[in-house]
Amino acid sequence: MADKIRIKLIKSPIGEKPKKRKTLKALGLKKIRQVVEKKDNPQMRGMVRVVDYLVEVEEI
Repeated sequence: MADKIRIKLIKSPIGEKPKKRKTLKALGLKKIRQVVEKKDNPQMRGMVRVVDYLVEVEEI
């Protein structure tokens, strides 16, 4: 398992359910093409899995 993951928002959350929008907000993603680096742990992986069709993930 990598030490960190890089998460990039590639699709707009407009029209998504509130739970998905809150997940993106918790990940720190607000704008399209915004990139955040987070610790790679099961909690982050679970959050990414909820919105996997909206984000792109890269292991660092």
